[in-house]
Amino acid sequence: MKMRAEEPAKKLMQGNEACAEGAIAAGCRFYAGYPITPSSEIAEVLSYRLPAVGGTFIQMEDEIASLGAVIGASLAGAKAMTATSGPGFSLMQEHIGFACMAEVPCVVVNVMRGGPSTGLPTLPAQGDVQQARWGTHGDHPIIVLTPWSVRECFDLTVRAFNLSEKYRTPVILLMDEVVGHMRENVELPNPEEVEVLDRVKPTVPPEWYIPYEDTPFGVPPMGIFGEGYRYHVTGLLHDVRGFPTLREDEIEPFMRRLFRKIWAHLNDIQQWETYLMEDAETAIVAYGSVARSAMRAVVEAREVGLRMGLLRLITLWPFCRKAVESILDGCKTLIVPEMNLGQISREVKRVAQGRAQVRTVSRVLGRLIKPEEILEAVEGWKA
Repeated sequence: MKMRAEEPAKKLMQGNEACAEGAIAAGCRFYAGYPITPSSEIAEVLSYRLPAVGGTFIQMEDEIASLGAVIGASLAGAKAMTATSGPGFSLMQEHIGFACMAEVPCVVVNVMRGGPSTGLPTLPAQGDVQQARWGTHGDHPIIVLTPWSVRECFDLTVRAFNLSEKYRTPVILLMDEVVGHMRENVELPNPEEVEVLDRVKPTVPPEWYIPYEDTPFGVPPMGIFGEGYRYHVTGLLHDVRGFPTLREDEIEPFMRRLFRKIWAHLNDIQQWETYLMEDAETAIVAYGSVARSAMRAVVEAREVGLRMGLLRLITLWPFCRKAVESILDGCKTLIVPEMNLGQISREVKRVAQGRAQVRTVSRVLGRLIKPEEILEAVEGWKA
């Protein structure tokens, strides 16, 4: 059958491939990285896709240099990204902190695998959730997104770039090996259908430009090196012109602005989905590939008359407190399945404050949690 021209073509794609295509669609034109399982396909695809659209791909000597190059490319005006996994993500933490302090937009993809150390290089885990939030030192906000499907790998990569550019901050796309390597039939949108946001640039001449001034939105315009705007960039805490400072009247306002630009816009940043939560007495709170098992568990529970629903977290950080609070009135039990020993479960307990019983389903076996393993935590469930 001949496909009509207006029908989008279905493609059998891997999650990592969809992530790479999402980067291209979002306007990414620079990638620097070092191959590491299970994220290597992202680099492989971009190694030939970027040059084809006028972009640049560089394989660096290690992950530290990779993110350093990405930060430099972003300061020069390019939308830039890197991808890695466990040990490489650990090496990037200092530069993630630098990008937070210097307010340099960039996207870091971490396809999680078993750890610590080299751990289980080819097997799935969700052990980097707290590291994504607190891995770099100091007090700072961070945006972390997590997909559960191949199509969402595309969509959330685009969203990661948009949020990064809009709020002048690094954004972490936290995938896992199951999502990164599974294949699904997907329909990718046409380029003109993809919403792409660019950083706000200054409207004043370079000699008037103040690189870190406060604004009502909380995010200063970003001058681009090579376009006449040159300013001091440092990881030291700095004044509005970028120079290091020890003045209390400059230190605290700057730090509070870093937080305000994220916390004042939670409605824009935070995303979650619910499934069959209208009458649910028990809710599963899940994210990433485990949410797929959770969805099946909900279906099986409903088939035997148990009123169960799913809250799927798409934004992991800032944590979706409002989403958890919204289900506490109707649900007596919250089940949190994770491929770790309870990293998001701790956050759910912190929000629940005893208003609902929180049961953690933890597995660190190097495989996806099965629906029946989730259902074992449900009162009244009989296999």
